[in-house]
Amino acid sequence: MVARQSLRADLRAVRAVTAEVSPIMDADVPAVANFLRVNHNDRTPWSASCSELWHADRPNHGFMLSDGQRVVGVLLALYSERLVAGRLERFCNMGTWCVLPEYRSKSMTLVRTLLDQEGFHITVLSPNEGPQEILAWLKFRFLDTSAALIPNLPWPSLPGRTKISADPVVIERSLVGSALALYRDHALALAARHLVVTRGRESSHVMYREFRYKDALGYAMILYVSNPELIHRSLIPLTRHLLLSRGLVATLAELRIIERRPVLSFSLNNRPKMFRSASLGPEQIDYLYSELACVPW
Repeated sequence: MVARQSLRADLRAVRAVTAEVSPIMDADVPAVANFLRVNHNDRTPWSASCSELWHADRPNHGFMLSDGQRVVGVLLALYSERLVAGRLERFCNMGTWCVLPEYRSKSMTLVRTLLDQEGFHITVLSPNEGPQEILAWLKFRFLDTSAALIPNLPWPSLPGRTKISADPVVIERSLVGSALALYRDHALALAARHLVVTRGRESSHVMYREFRYKDALGYAMILYVSNPELIHRSLIPLTRHLLLSRGLVATLAELRIIERRPVLSFSLNNRPKMFRSASLGPEQIDYLYSELACVPW
């Protein structure tokens, strides 16, 4: 038995040594998507999720580990260029990280190769518990994800005062400038849903994703709002809309997005999120142009 275990360990070591890291290019996406479908999640449309829908000068789609012609590990990445404090900044959102067990000794090579790319601010917005310790060792910092859980209830509201629409035509008509450009960049993102809240001459774009339990009860997770003050004044019709139109029983909103906790809500800490940057602070990091908007789970 000991001899067999030793032999298996030796074989795993040999396999890991033969595996090589390379960037995921357009031609590699089908093989990477098939690997993730078989070994990670067979419900996610990986081919579509691997690519940015916005214009981006991307160097790759992430990195893969190959043993000969066989994909044995993947680390996805989404890239974007954002205007932050008047400067054009380059972001890399580190996404799904999956490596076959016999090649796990090479997992860190994928991460280090991605981090060796110069000039990017790196975000990791859904790290599992194990990788969190590794990322902290690699100088990633945690974001404050304190959040409010708001029950979506069928409260009555004054008719006509606040209008909420998911109609793309209405959303396009209601937004201007950078807000409109941001919406257009995410309009076809697979995991993002969009609303526009209007009240008089004010409007706010709301981007959220849905989480459902066994395709039934679910909640909305807010990814972005363009006008937090308007959202606070429109919470009753907004949460009512999410309940009646989408069947979502609650709304989860981090305070770093909506700025303060609503009165009718429960305090909690949302899922951990991390970033690494030499020049940006946590207040300059958001969840746009990321797997939270692009990858449905």
